[in-house]
Amino acid sequence: MSQWFTDSFRAEFDRQNELLGRFNLAIFGKTGVGKSTLLNAVFGENVAATGIGEPVTKGSHVYLDRRGRLGIVDTQGLEVGRDNKALISDLDKMVKEMRKKPLTDQVHVAWYCVRGLDRRFEEAEADFIRHLHELDLPVIVVLTQVPRRNDQYHPDAVTLARHIESLRLPILGGRPFLTNALRDQFSDQPEHGLIDLMRATFHVAPEAVHGALAAAQKVDLSAKAREAKKHITATAAGAAAAAATPIPFSDAAMLIPLQLGMMARIAQLYGIRFDRAAMMAVASTSAATVGGRAAFTNLLKLIPGAGTVAGGAISAAVASTFTYTMGQAWLTVCQRVAGGKVPRIDGALDSRAVKDLFQEEFRKRVPTIRRKD
Repeated sequence: MSQWFTDSFRAEFDRQNELLGRFNLAIFGKTGVGKSTLLNAVFGENVAATGIGEPVTKGSHVYLDRRGRLGIVDTQGLEVGRDNKALISDLDKMVKEMRKKPLTDQVHVAWYCVRGLDRRFEEAEADFIRHLHELDLPVIVVLTQVPRRNDQYHPDAVTLARHIESLRLPILGGRPFLTNALRDQFSDQPEHGLIDLMRATFHVAPEAVHGALAAAQKVDLSAKAREAKKHITATAAGAAAAAATPIPFSDAAMLIPLQLGMMARIAQLYGIRFDRAAMMAVASTSAATVGGRAAFTNLLKLIPGAGTVAGGAISAAVASTFTYTMGQAWLTVCQRVAGGKVPRIDGALDSRAVKDLFQEEFRKRVPTIRRKD
């Protein structure tokens, strides 16, 4: 592997890691409502299994547990309905302190969880939700452990949901989201509602943290693809702007950092670690050539109208088309790898299969991309 390529990809991988930031979720509810099960189902096994993080403010019972792209804000030792006064005091301090920090360190969304078959929702819980709203925190109410059969929810959960709706609380959609996070092997109750919950969370979360949220969550693959495509489009526009500048360049040298950054960002959205992502990038572009640059030039020549790029400038249309085509092909590679659909040899990814897949997707898309003059 070209050391130049490895170093360049590492630099872009680290840069995209910083740019993605972190999504911070506050989760509340009484003991036993299934908060940990819900978190693990949405964000991956054992997310909520260990540790309680650090107190948000000195002496606080509110803790922030940082887990890569995800921050979980939880309460320890205090419970809604029993310790509301202390909880609200701590929350007020937390929000006031966090508002002084960058967006990635603030709380973005609050989930309030209620067990779907509890048949009761106390006024203290309603007051707590109203206070969260007063703190300008978007609140989503989640009914957990809700049985469903033949697309029909358990009647007790429906009754509880209607009661909560009747209170006209300041919650997203004015209603709870009914979920079951874990299939019950005894009753064969299926999991359900998690994608709807994630879409609701994206709806109220700041757009600046959508990338981190897409990378952290595991249930809505369309969200990952959506964020990847947004980044591909933005990078293609950046490539067009770079090519439009009156600075000549050869071997697509100005495009390479954009390409590497795009590839690194998409790999991170799909949770692909650096060493594997670097191997995939090398295999995809055959970038382990002298200096790593020739591979990008050879790919670029597949774009109609690119002509001879060595020693010359590339038009904005060609640069944009090249970037967009490459991004879409790389997205397919990452999706297949993340889904376990790329062959392995002795437990490692088959680099030849990765290369063939990328080049097939690249060539397939070249004639279909519309270019602007």
